[in-house]
Amino acid sequence: MKLIDMKNQGKIIISDNLKFEDVPILSPNGDVLVPKMNFEIRPGMNLMISGPNGCGKSSLFRIMGQLWPVSGGVLHKPSLEAIFYIPQRPYLPNGSLRDQLIYPHLMEDFVKLGHTEDILFQLLKEVKLEYLVEREGGWDKENDWNDILSGGEKQRLAMGRLIYHKP
Repeated sequence: MKLIDMKNQGKIIISDNLKFEDVPILSPNGDVLVPKMNFEIRPGMNLMISGPNGCGKSSLFRIMGQLWPVSGGVLHKPSLEAIFYIPQRPYLPNGSLRDQLIYPHLMEDFVKLGHTEDILFQLLKEVKLEYLVEREGGWDKENDWNDILSGGEKQRLAMGRLIYHKP
């Protein structure tokens, strides 16, 4: 296990399980949504998190993905390479269609891993977006993807990204 010290805040311990021990869930402005979150998920388990708007569901995942700090308690979690977070509004960086699928990898990473556009096309087929290659002018065409893609296309592209990275 690896310990990440958060400077008198919460602690993160790298492990195979996901476990929140007395981790407060805060809103972006610091309001306490959940004073002490406690749960554990071991490999092979499933968990569904539901609740009304503003109760802390997205905040919990932002903490888990280390997008937000752990402000107390202990968070046990897999390394960032072993998990993949798909937010409600997927981040679409500037760049080509290929860049959207392989993010946060760069083209050098893609080539180094021996990947091909055939692999990416199969991923697009899996998420029912194969038509984007032709519609948008090929793999290298750069667009403002946030404006061009519908909400559903953005979500499916994020799922393709998940499949590509195989966390």
